[in-house]
Amino acid sequence: MKRVYVNEKWCLGCHLCEYNCAFANSGIDDMAKALKGKTIAPRIRVEEGDSINFAVSCRHCDNPLCVKGCISGALSIQDGVISIDSDKCVGCYTCVLSCPYGCISTSEAGAVQKCELCTKNADGTPQCVAGCPNHAIVFEER
Repeated sequence: MKRVYVNEKWCLGCHLCEYNCAFANSGIDDMAKALKGKTIAPRIRVEEGDSINFAVSCRHCDNPLCVKGCISGALSIQDGVISIDSDKCVGCYTCVLSCPYGCISTSEAGAVQKCELCTKNADGTPQCVAGCPNHAIVFEER
């Protein structure tokens, strides 16, 4: 299965992946209208260090603790992609606590949010990958 991988040697820490992610998941066709004057809530997050930067997103684990810990059944695996059914999420945040990579976060809607590889909103390519100017983020099978 294809997954998002980050080459931290190439990451500039520009945060464009975060903006492209937030835009892709906004449901609005115009990036300026979707993001201008708003606090973005991306499903990928850039961690900055002294000499290294890297983007953190869901790893779509083979044996995901988040899915096992979800008490409402809102998290499920379909074709290797871990997805959220926001209508089922009760906001207990057990999945947030159980993800060893810190890839699940809260959302303004009350449910949690995480990377779903843009399966619900793009042309098959995660927008964080498409928008990375240095090609530090790739979508490939390893």
